[in-house]
Formats: sequence, C-alpha cells, structure tokens
Amino acid sequence: MATLRHQIATNVLTVTRFRELIKAVEGYRPNDNLDIIRKAYDYSLKHHRGQSRASGEPYLVHPLEVACVLAEMKLDPIALAAGLLHDSVEDTSVTIVDIRKQFGEQVAHIVEGVTKISKIDFASTEERQAENVRKMVLAMVDDIRVVLIKLADRLHNMRTLEHLPPERQAKIAKETLDIYAPIAHRLGMGKIRGELEDLGFRYMDPIAYQQVHEALEARRKTGEQFLARVEGIIREKLREANIEAVTESRIKRLFSVHQKLLRQRINVDQMYDLFAVRIITHSVQDCYAVLGAIHNHWRPVPGRIKDFIAMPRPNFSQSLHTSAIADDGTPFEVQIRTEEMHKMAEEGIAAHWKYKDGPVSARDEQRLAWLRQVVEWQRDVSDPSEFLSTLKIDLYPEEVYTFTPKGKIVVLPRDASPVDFAYTIHTEVGHNCVGAKVNGRMVPLRYKLHSGDIVEILTQPGHQPSRDWLAIVKSSRARNKIKHWLNVHQRERAIEIGRKLIDREARKYRIALKDLKEEQLKKVASDYGLGRPDDLLAGIGYGKFSARQVLAKLAPAATEQPGLPGEAKPGGISSVVRRVFGGDSGAISVRGHDDLLVYRARCCNPIRGEDIVGYVTRGKGVAVHARNCANVTNLMYESERRIAVEWARRDVAPTGYPVKLTLFCDDRAGMLKQITTVISEDNTNIRNIEARTANSQANIDVIMDIEDLKHLERIITGLRKIPGVHDVQRVQKI
Repeated sequence: MATLRHQIATNVLTVTRFRELIKAVEGYRPNDNLDIIRKAYDYSLKHHRGQSRASGEPYLVHPLEVACVLAEMKLDPIALAAGLLHDSVEDTSVTIVDIRKQFGEQVAHIVEGVTKISKIDFASTEERQAENVRKMVLAMVDDIRVVLIKLADRLHNMRTLEHLPPERQAKIAKETLDIYAPIAHRLGMGKIRGELEDLGFRYMDPIAYQQVHEALEARRKTGEQFLARVEGIIREKLREANIEAVTESRIKRLFSVHQKLLRQRINVDQMYDLFAVRIITHSVQDCYAVLGAIHNHWRPVPGRIKDFIAMPRPNFSQSLHTSAIADDGTPFEVQIRTEEMHKMAEEGIAAHWKYKDGPVSARDEQRLAWLRQVVEWQRDVSDPSEFLSTLKIDLYPEEVYTFTPKGKIVVLPRDASPVDFAYTIHTEVGHNCVGAKVNGRMVPLRYKLHSGDIVEILTQPGHQPSRDWLAIVKSSRARNKIKHWLNVHQRERAIEIGRKLIDREARKYRIALKDLKEEQLKKVASDYGLGRPDDLLAGIGYGKFSARQVLAKLAPAATEQPGLPGEAKPGGISSVVRRVFGGDSGAISVRGHDDLLVYRARCCNPIRGEDIVGYVTRGKGVAVHARNCANVTNLMYESERRIAVEWARRDVAPTGYPVKLTLFCDDRAGMLKQITTVISEDNTNIRNIEARTANSQANIDVIMDIEDLKHLERIITGLRKIPGVHDVQRVQKI
C-alpha cells in the first residue's frame, strides 16, 4: 500500500513538473509548436517505465529535470525533445533508427551524439572515457545542442550524486572538474560552470571542501554586512554621477577559493577577491565612468585592474575588473559590465544560440573556433589517453595577452613560452625558432610570458624543433606541432637504425638481409601485432624488439644451427621477464619481451598500486612511469616506444618505497608533533623531515617509506584532517 502511494505521489510530481516545463517554454517561445516535446515525454515515460535511479525515484525524473535545465537556457523544442530522450538508446531497447523514425533526423543526431559508447570492449576505463568524450566533441562541432544537453545531464547527475557510493562519486566528480566544467567555461557558460565546479569539489575532495566551507561560513555574516555597506556607498556615488546601474554582491565560490589558496599559497584573509561587487550598466561608456568613480573613492590595488572589455577573454566574456581597499582595510573586487555582457557571461553560447530564428552569429562561430581546431589536431591521434590529455590542455583558461611588434594581440595559456608564441604565429615560425626578444631584450626560450609583453621571434631557416621544447610549451597547438614533427623524423631514424641492427645480427649467421622476402617480414610484423615491416624495423630501432628475436622468427632454421654465435637456448624465449628494483622482488612485469632492463623513472618514482606505463629508452631499458607523470605526455608521442607493464603479484613481504610529501599548513605550536603522530600511528618509517616558515605559514617536507598506493592514501587523508593543514602534495622527484 505504501509503495502504491509513493508511486502515485511520484507520478503526480512528474506530471506537475512536465506542466511547469511546457509553461516555461511557452513563455520564451510563444509561437512554437510544442507537440514534439509532449511526444518525447510520452515516449520517454513509456520506455523508462519500471526503471529507477539510485535514489529510488523513477528514472523518468532524470530526463525531465535535464529538459528543465535546457528550458532555463531557453533552448528550442528540438533540443528539449532530445533532452527527454537522451538516455533512451543507452538504457532501453530503443535504437537510433527508432528515434529517427519517430522524431526526425535532428533529434536522432543529437541523441546519438550524447549516447555513450557501451558495446565496445576497451582496454581500460580511461580509454572508454576518452572515446566517449571524443565522440561528444566530434558531434558538437555539427550541433552545439549535443554538448548543451550533455552539460544539463551532468549538472542534474551532480545534483543527485549523494545517492552513489563514494568511489563512484569521486570518479564522476573528477571527470566533471577535468572535462565538463572547463567545456562550460570555454563556451562562456559561467552559471553552469560555477555549479559544476562546486559540486565536483564537494565530492572530489570532501576534506578540503569542508575546510573551505567552514572558513567561509565563519566570515559570511561579517562579509555580508561589509558588502551591504559597500553597495550602499556605490549606489550613492553612481547617483551623484547620474549613472543608472544595478549592483549585486557575492562571496567567492568555494572551488574558486580553494584553487586560489593552492595556487598562491595564501590563507583566506589574504585574498583580494573573497568579497566582490558586480555593477551592471547600460553602456560601455558607463562601465568606464563607474571604474573612475570607484577609484576616486577607494584606493585601487596596483596590478589588479584588468580591462576585459577592450581585450575580451578567449571565451568572449567581457568586463572591467578592479580590486580596492575599503576604509577598514578590507580588500574587495569590483566587476563592471553591461547588461549584454552580463547575459553572455552567465549563459555564454546558450544565450544567443538560434536554430529557427536565423543564422548563427559571428561571435558564436568564434566561440566554436577552438573546438574545430581541437578536432582538426586530433584526427591523427589514435591513442585515446593522448586525446584526453591534449583536450584538457586546450580547455585550460588562456590568460596571457601578448603582442607582436606590429601590435597584434596573441592570447596564450598562463606560463606560456616564446615557443608557444612562435607556433601561434605559424608552424614554420615555430619549427625555425632559435631565440626570442621580449620587450626588446633577449630571453631564453623557457621564459614565461606575461600579459603586455611584446614578443619578437628570431628564426633560422633549416632549424629543427627540440624534444626539450615539450617540457616548456603550454598550448596544445605547439605541443601537437612539435610531437608531429618529432614523430615523423625520429621514426625515419628508428627505421634506419632497425634495419642496420637486424642486418648486423643476420651477418653473424651468414644470412643476407636482401634474401629475406617481404612476405616473411610482413608475417613477423603481424606476429608482433604490427601492420607493416617498417613498424617492425622502427620497433627494433627504438629498442622495443630484440633484433635476435626477430631474426629467429625470420630464419629459424639458420639461427638454430649449433656452434654459431648467438645460438638460441633451449626452452625458447620467455613471454614475461621480471626485473628487481627498489628492493621489491619481481615488482614489474613486461609482457611479451625478453632481455629488457626495467627501472622506475626518477621523475615520478611510481609505487605499487599506481597506474603505470612503460617507455623504451635508448640503451637504458624500459623506464616505468606513473601514468599521471608530467613527463608521460611529453614522452608518449612515439607510440612505438610505449610498452605494456604491470605490477607483478607480490609473493614476499612488502618493501617500502621512499615517498616525499609536502604539507602546506599554519605555523603553530604542536603542528610537527601532530604530523609525526599521524605517520607513526600507521607504523610508517620517517626517513627525513624539514620545515620552512614565513608569514605565519609553514611548508613541511616529509620523506617516509610507503608500501603501496593505499598506504599512501591513508597517510595523506590522516594528515589533511589535522587542523591548520591546508594541503598535502606528493613530490614525485626525490
């Protein structure tokens, strides 16, 4: 009986919500036929019947709430119908053909774009995630409604994430912060981006979230009183200047506070923009007049005045930013923009995107230019993880505004180098770059550019890119151009070396390489999972395959003759070789290869339990890196040198790996004692500990013996719970 009452109540709720949806759409599109939305609702109701979400409510609630988010964006009936149907192909027996037949090509195309790939077996969950993101990115180039529905879908999922297990929460939250919130930012959708970031932060890092939340709540009451006083003064000054404007205030969002505290290594009281006032005017002229009025009354903070009206951000959001100091010494930020700028900053591309009311505006086309570039650069990227890492680089906010000697603005990512600048100008300028002048003086190529720099690139015909450049460039364009050049030219060199190595090995057995037929080479290449003989020769040149092993497959009869050099030993070649390093016997397995020395890369010092990847070095064997190592992205442009490695089963007592942690915390009495107590209570040996203090803050470095990843995570969680510890970071290189 109780179940029946719950079902009836839920049905009434969904019907009421649907009526609210229709009423909202009628409000902003009064002349449209909404039958397709009603039909999509009935279709979704029919095919999701009997399905429930993790919260226990009927599954229909989810597509209905997604459609409501789309209605808040004021999207068209086609988009809302697709929103109601977005999970039907993935979670029911419905096919894209059925959707196309019932709702037409546009709805089918959008639904197909947001449907996850589920019927293909991938080697890893990361690969599956990358392919789903790639599919979405390709689809949204043709129809931006694909990503708008995906963002609405992710937003509702994040709002109801508390019903999932903690592991799933953390995974979904990480994907949200890595991919979806940055996409919303690049599309200028500040409102959705902000909510996605705060929700992602809450589940991705609950300890830090709670610390920031408590810090802000402790200051909220006084902060709101302060902002009310500031707003009153601003309104009075605007009346005196005869400027009509609307003012609103806010305390900075949790995730933004957290990011700034980590980036600048400061505490909450040292932030200039914790409290902010936004002033919305009627014209650009009024914006600059307001800025003058603010500076006449309060002292501005040097270096904090930013004119994003004259130089819009890459996502085309515009406003004037300044920071000022109130009479009581409290810093605050002021953002000044027009009504149109405010609408674009909150809603982004969704604000002006039209389908039935006319063509797409030039500015909206510009918003998608970065996306088309991403797709163009990724056409030749076969590795999903490389696609995902490059996309993440491109989604980072670009904040450095530089100039050519002729005054052209070049927008680059934060900490970009002159090499990034050169590749932005032209690929050949990048390849031939030998030096740079910034503001008239010579600087090294690893110099970090700042906004306002005038950059002149010095070139030399015939100069070639260096692999070292991958460590200093920040833009995806530069990274991809360098990788492509290196891949082509180093592969040619590897093929040449491979041919020489196998020829030298063949001469030991009195075999002439020219006598070996192309079909034999193709067959052996196929045995190694390669498509062409050149791939096999490149693998030998890189050191991935042994020339002796390959020759044994090419001419088994000749290489097995007794008494000849390099005679193959009985028992054949072992399929798995294990090497010892760091004291852990049999720590790493390399599948399918022999005679390979294996060692942990010093740049990241991977520990048991971490995701690892192998990279065949020249003359040093296989370097094993943690998958999240900063150098992996730079090294893995040569896919032939990647090799499958894994942690072998542990048959002996665990051995400690030296791991270094840096704690950023308050400088107070008893802090060091609490830190060592947490570590020792987990029976962990401390090798070394050092502390540095300044401005009531402390940086403490601890080197300890760690058994595996779970052990490390326990220690970090315990340390972060200590009052006054703001962050704990692992230092990869010891």
